[in-house]
Amino acid sequence: MSDEKDEKLEKEKETPETEALPPEDDDTSDDTSDDTSEDTSDDTSEDTSAKAEAPAKKGRRRRRGSAETTTSAKREAVAAPRDAEGRVSVRAQAKYVRTSSQKAGLVLDLIRGKDVNHALSALQFSRKSVARDVAKVLRSAVANAQQQDAFGGDVARLFVSKCHANNGPSQKRVRPAPMGRAFRIVKRTTHLTVEVTEKAQVIKAVGESDSAKASSRQARSAKQKTTTEKAKV
Repeated sequence: MSDEKDEKLEKEKETPETEALPPEDDDTSDDTSDDTSEDTSDDTSEDTSAKAEAPAKKGRRRRRGSAETTTSAKREAVAAPRDAEGRVSVRAQAKYVRTSSQKAGLVLDLIRGKDVNHALSALQFSRKSVARDVAKVLRSAVANAQQQDAFGGDVARLFVSKCHANNGPSQKRVRPAPMGRAFRIVKRTTHLTVEVTEKAQVIKAVGESDSAKASSRQARSAKQKTTTEKAKV
């Protein structure tokens, strides 16, 4: 066994050691380096162009507080609400009034179609407790009409064109009853709506009124003459 080991060692010493050769330089490495350099140059050129365009785009944007936006965003004058005939009509509403719509409807029937002054006087002398709430809504509608630009300024020309009471949410409570029973209590609410409209102002010419008065006078004088003649006969 020892002889075999010695022979192996001698063979290893006799074989010349092969020197490690450096890796051969291929053309692929040169190509990749050229490609990477070209890509980086393209990317840098694109980045510089994008950066150059960025300030130009920012300059085109409009800020919220700029003069251009404020001039273009000027609010136009809001037209006053009008009905089908072109008259100014304004409404007021009171929600969740602690009463039923049926009781409120009885009071609203009293003022529908009346002038504002007559309606307020009718509500003032009404015995219904809902009349106080309806009067508040009516005064609110008149105040809203006075704020309109198209309003003539004469409150006496306003009348109640529409008024109604809608059902609101009901509060349900329980009342104890004998023999372990319970009675349901429903506390109803209503939404009151009152709409006020301005009457059309009729303007008559001066000449027409004078001619009408003259014609009426002539008719009266003619009637008087006929009556006197009949009395003489």
